[in-house]
Amino acid sequence: MEKIAEGYRVLNHKRIRVVACKTVIEEMRPLLPPDVKYEVLDFGMHITPGKMREALQQTVDKIGDDVDVITLGYGLCSMGVVGLRSEKCTLVVPRVDDCIAIFLGSTAAYREQGRREPGTYYLTKGWIEVGDSPFEEHKRLIERYGRERADKVMKLMLKNYTRLAYINTGQDNQERYRDYARRTAERFNLRFEEIRGSNLLIKRLIQGPWEDDFIVKSPGETIKFSDFK
Repeated sequence: MEKIAEGYRVLNHKRIRVVACKTVIEEMRPLLPPDVKYEVLDFGMHITPGKMREALQQTVDKIGDDVDVITLGYGLCSMGVVGLRSEKCTLVVPRVDDCIAIFLGSTAAYREQGRREPGTYYLTKGWIEVGDSPFEEHKRLIERYGRERADKVMKLMLKNYTRLAYINTGQDNQERYRDYARRTAERFNLRFEEIRGSNLLIKRLIQGPWEDDFIVKSPGETIKFSDFK
């Protein structure tokens, strides 16, 4: 890894390891150099940030001495990355609240969407593949409690949402995921909109440079909540 004027840049991909959740790794895989290895954690851990932090720390701790840099495919994610540290590797994490900003390419783009349409539920290829959304939960609720009760639960869950936005990140087979998002919006009376995503942050997470949009922690340093401000 080389320190240059605008940040850090990776010189040897063999010395980097990616750790990401299932939704983010779906967007990263097509961009990863063949010699970059990665670890994938269950997306469901976002529900319990304490457990996610514990799992992330365990994953970081077990990475071997052949790695210099660990890049995290996470944002702040309900404080799930706060407290992480590595004694032997540099940690790199995007300076974003969650992965929506990663898929949109910047915190600024995410905030602009929030300003324009605050009542938005977002879907991407990764989220659809993982199947961890209120819409898939609705199917499971129907099986357990019947449609009437499941519909009441969904109405409460979506009461503050008016738009379902599908973030098109430019990967292959987008029509399949776009169609799922469109049909889901119709099913739950949400306005459908497709948003062009960006892989800029993902590319920079993999290869640098890591400027202000990223938090870089040297070995022994801890990721803090204040780093995201």
